[in-house]
Amino acid sequence: MMKSYIFTFTLAFFFSNFSGISQEMGFEEYNPTSTLKVSENPVERAKFTFIDVHSHQFRMATQDLSTLIRDMDQLNMGIMVNLSGGSGKELRDKLKNVNTHYPNRFVVFANVDFSGVGNSNWGEQAAAQLELDVKSGAKGLKIYKSLGLRNNDVNGNRIAIDDPRLDPVWAKCGELGIPVLIHAADPKSFWDPMDSKNERWLELKTRPRRKRSDDNPAPWQQIIDEQHRMFKKHPKTKFINAHMGWYANDLDRLGELLDEMPNMSVGIGAIIAELGRQPRRAKEFFIKYQDRILFGKDSWKPEEFPTYFRVLETADEYFPYYKKYHAFWAMYGLDLPDEVLRKVYFENALNLIPGLDRSLFKG
Repeated sequence: MMKSYIFTFTLAFFFSNFSGISQEMGFEEYNPTSTLKVSENPVERAKFTFIDVHSHQFRMATQDLSTLIRDMDQLNMGIMVNLSGGSGKELRDKLKNVNTHYPNRFVVFANVDFSGVGNSNWGEQAAAQLELDVKSGAKGLKIYKSLGLRNNDVNGNRIAIDDPRLDPVWAKCGELGIPVLIHAADPKSFWDPMDSKNERWLELKTRPRRKRSDDNPAPWQQIIDEQHRMFKKHPKTKFINAHMGWYANDLDRLGELLDEMPNMSVGIGAIIAELGRQPRRAKEFFIKYQDRILFGKDSWKPEEFPTYFRVLETADEYFPYYKKYHAFWAMYGLDLPDEVLRKVYFENALNLIPGLDRSLFKG
């Protein structure tokens, strides 16, 4: 017993004098500085003028757009697509500010109010309102993830994305020649057990409201399948699947889906971390599907755009991502060819969204 006590005391004394050795920390705090010496080529400004097809500006009716323009110019962003346009007067007020000051630098998408689904002729009325919004100047339709997750009909039932009562809206988009940018569900990890095997554990710990049970409000695969059935049901309508449809971590499957649905393109908003950890496979994917991928960022934080540029443009190795709770791994560059970069940055968006000022993009 005495020897054990002396040994324990000695260890305690040793560690008390070398607190750096005995320090304990959680996974959240552990963020070591890499000692790896590799070529570093940060990119503060995109190589080609680009279109951000996935932005949200909720105060566009009243905000000073010159501050946005300043940041856009620094990034080499030619056009910002504001997906949060609303409908009716709200949309017109935003468009008035845009058209008065920078009519060729901003695009506004309309939104649909699903609260009346189940009322008589809701679909026809919603389609008619959308047509009015397009005549006012909207260039597309944005569907939030609330469809499939939170939107209920007048009887309190969840509205499936492929609910036939919504068909008039999708058909009207095809008739008007405007794209539908749609966000369905969330990363599958939000439905998976929150344990040591879940890659999104840190995000779910820091943002617990994002965690879902297996069927809250429906299984992940069910929601995703509803979206795909709707795409197939409306082949004349062009859809931009936000966040690569949450298949950026399974590019083989995403390729199959693109082959099955020629009217579907994908945006890369908020999933650059998935691409940056598989640079060789992602580069192959971008080259093969170069006509179907669009640049988008989602949250408007100008300081985060350079990570996107660096992943897409350089061959850099092992550089940091900007949100540990999204990705605790390092990034690698895809080193995409210029012809692919041009398509991702602006050409594909020009081909999908009507009425953009092509003179901004000289490539």
